[in-house]
Amino acid sequence: MSRTTQTRPEAIMRRYLRHPTDCPVDIGLSDVVRDREYLRNISRGGLCFISTIPIDAGAAIHIEIPIVEPVFETDGIVAWCQPITDGFEVGVRFADRDQNQQRVVEQVCQIEQFKREIWIRDGRELSGEEAALEWIHRHQAELTV
Repeated sequence: MSRTTQTRPEAIMRRYLRHPTDCPVDIGLSDVVRDREYLRNISRGGLCFISTIPIDAGAAIHIEIPIVEPVFETDGIVAWCQPITDGFEVGVRFADRDQNQQRVVEQVCQIEQFKREIWIRDGRELSGEEAALEWIHRHQAELTV
């Protein structure tokens, strides 16, 4: 599979509110076993992540977000890939829409809110992954109900 990029069309309308985040995401492609990347944002319809390699628009992709409970897994289609200073920004639309996608978006938003609260209250700056691990530890009982 060639790895050419396609510029994101400016005319594409967004259907879902995007929530900024820097949580880790594991990406699987047919010719790449697995690569740990970081989300830029997530919505009910898809997500955007930063990649070290360009990925063709239309490529099938497997997504795992390991920092939510339970681990979120889904398949998606690359909608666009655009070069940026530190790699490539890749937009992915979820292949199917289900309740788990809404749950993971809500958890990511709660983790980001927790990260902001820790910064304001304690002056601690946490990465998305650090905030997720701490948030999950604090809310473990609620997540298993």
